[in-house]
Amino acid sequence: SKGAALVPLVNALGFDAMTAHWEFAWGPRHWRALSAQLNHPMLAINCYDVETGELYFPASIVIERGGLRVGIIGIAATIIDKSMPPYFSEGVRFTSGCEELPAEISRLRNDEGAELIVVLSHLGLPQDIRVAHVVKDIDVIVSGHTHNRLEQPARIGNTLIIQSGCHGSFVGRLDLTVADGKIAGWRHRLIPVDQSIADDAEMSARIEGVMKPHREMLNEVVGQTAVGLHRDTNLYAPMDDLLLAAIATAGDTDIAFSNGWRYGAPIPPGLITMNDLWNIIPTNPPVSTVDLTGTEIQEMMEKNLERTFSADPFGQMGGYLKRFRGLTIYGKLENPPGQRIEHIFRRGAPVLAGETYRAAFVTAQGVPKQFGRNRRDLPVRAIQALVAYLKESKAGTKEGIGRFIAA
Repeated sequence: SKGAALVPLVNALGFDAMTAHWEFAWGPRHWRALSAQLNHPMLAINCYDVETGELYFPASIVIERGGLRVGIIGIAATIIDKSMPPYFSEGVRFTSGCEELPAEISRLRNDEGAELIVVLSHLGLPQDIRVAHVVKDIDVIVSGHTHNRLEQPARIGNTLIIQSGCHGSFVGRLDLTVADGKIAGWRHRLIPVDQSIADDAEMSARIEGVMKPHREMLNEVVGQTAVGLHRDTNLYAPMDDLLLAAIATAGDTDIAFSNGWRYGAPIPPGLITMNDLWNIIPTNPPVSTVDLTGTEIQEMMEKNLERTFSADPFGQMGGYLKRFRGLTIYGKLENPPGQRIEHIFRRGAPVLAGETYRAAFVTAQGVPKQFGRNRRDLPVRAIQALVAYLKESKAGTKEGIGRFIAA
């Protein structure tokens, strides 16, 4: 439905505001039209129309709660036009939001009478900590993107930063005591979303109405796993081992790459369903192949290491280390950019700079377009490849797993 089926569900939740990242997956125009159907505003102080230079969405709103005027500013994920597929940002550009925030905070306080400033951010926790250091007069940052579970708020000066995990596992609650326009006290807790909370009957009925046409397909058992499949670790994750094994098999290669995504709820040991596969890679891109030199493999991985471990939070482009199969890489994360990798091996032999290696991959996040030649999309998509692979083997096997070994 390209997100349309979610609109009535989201509206029923009664949000006051939102910002975005993956909502741009069908393009900015589609997302702006879809967001107009929501009962709350989509806010982004850092998203601009390339042609007009104007903001593509409103920057902020003011709401009143308990007699207090609260200014809410949205910051969308700044990586949308930097590391996501190009169609995510067609016709728009993104900034970090840092330069725009001071003037907007001043306007909200002085012109709109806002006594409290809340920034709704999808930059990520390291980036939001940097924002709190450089932009004064923010009371609360509701942080997202990096899936961090903060038991207590991070406090930077007078700014509180909260983030509440991922995959709907927690609801974060922050209660503030405000006096004379300042936070005089606060109480925070993470509320686990578990079986102790009864389903809302009306919402359950709405969800079933959306999902019923797809239940039979999604419940189909397509394989099994001997280990839990997750993406909870930075250098390696068993969920991506399965994906890489499937696309390498489909591409008839022993080397494979995919992005270090953080999404995808864990799959426990046991049966794997189609629903699980759609959670692993919901965009279902085609499996592609490309020829890469050893030099290109090293350069591509060095760039990704910097985007993952940059000392500058805004140099971190989200996600974990690029996932790979068929290679063993030795390196030092603390080394300067471009100098982290020390050795790369394939099948126990060094990867040679001038040698060409064929690799399978999914999306330009797996292998960016500036690398390689003979790029080809195969007539098979990621989920088809996963289904075919699981028919022949069990997830959780160790053959061919890629490893980054930090020396």
